[in-house]
Amino acid sequence: MTQLDEAGTALFHQSMPFSERLGIEVLEHSKEVVRARLAWDATLCTIGGVLHGGALMALADSTGAVCAFLNLPEGAQGTSTIESKTNFLRGVREGHVTATARPLHAGRKVVVVETELHDDAGKLVAKVTQSQSVL
Repeated sequence: MTQLDEAGTALFHQSMPFSERLGIEVLEHSKEVVRARLAWDATLCTIGGVLHGGALMALADSTGAVCAFLNLPEGAQGTSTIESKTNFLRGVREGHVTATARPLHAGRKVVVVETELHDDAGKLVAKVTQSQSVL
């Protein structure tokens, strides 16, 4: 069984209530890496039982946002996504999708984060690069 990061999950749900509605669970959170997962659910799918791309993007954006937040420079008030690029590589029809976000650049004005999404078999589902403005 996977160990959940309760403090990380609380951070997600308190700062982004939408992440709680989706059912996102956090596995790990630090400046170096943030990992969160989303369970397949029929209510989050398109025709054919495939997890909706918007749900996958919401998982990636939420995970990347927390990674950016944890890498903000001293005195910053927060962060906001200003650009996001997603490449979808395969559909998800069961299990969980796990997002792993890592900072590529933590600057004074912008934080750039790369997030990979994998299925339970470890196969790459999507790759997301996002830029977060420093507020």
